[in-house]
Amino acid sequence: MPTNAPTPLLAGPRAAKDRRTLGWAAAGLSLAGALAGTTIAPPDAAQGQAQRLMYLHVPAAWTAYLAFFVVLVAGVAYLIWGDERWDRAGRAAAEIGLGATVVTFAAGTVWGHLTWGVWWAWDPRIVSTIAMFLIYAAQATLRFSDDDPARGARRAARLGVAGFLIVPVVHFSVVWWRSLHQQATLLAPNVKPPINGLMLTALLLCVAAGTVTAAWIFLQRLAVLETRAGIPATASGRPLAGARR
Repeated sequence: MPTNAPTPLLAGPRAAKDRRTLGWAAAGLSLAGALAGTTIAPPDAAQGQAQRLMYLHVPAAWTAYLAFFVVLVAGVAYLIWGDERWDRAGRAAAEIGLGATVVTFAAGTVWGHLTWGVWWAWDPRIVSTIAMFLIYAAQATLRFSDDDPARGARRAARLGVAGFLIVPVVHFSVVWWRSLHQQATLLAPNVKPPINGLMLTALLLCVAAGTVTAAWIFLQRLAVLETRAGIPATASGRPLAGARR
């Protein structure tokens, strides 16, 4: 049933400090990943310097997948229990996933232009990524389509659950259909990723940076949504105005 309780991750006196620590960790990992991707990892033998866009493109895609998985879990939980905390979690995750998809597509478009010589191609990976964005954009706005917020949230949750079917289609599109896009660098069907060791290290560092950054943004967005929902500030680890520290 609906609840006005705070999300456990945001509750407690150390919650705000923990979020700041996570933010600093995200900044540090992002800086380390940027340095590794631009200076330590070698350029690709075939694509040259253009390949360095991988260190933005792949982590952004991974972040989108992860965020939409959270939408799936939150949607199922909300449909079962009707707890508004799950609805807020799904809303925050969908927003992060959409932002990450935009970054994925933008970086991929520039990368594709540098390697293929065109800005757009009717490639299965590109088309399915656009479809994924449209599905979750619809999911993010569906909750506002009804005068009853709970009914709108349930509709959004259902689409968030069903919409996750597009995620494996996007990822494995380069395997299932003829594609200009290179095979998956991570989460590939083969055991060993076809990638240089230094490149792999830099890429994993960038993926870690993207994951931690997304987690920080997720918690920050949840805190904002809880404030708008009228959750008591002290319950979420945020002191009331004028309260003693």
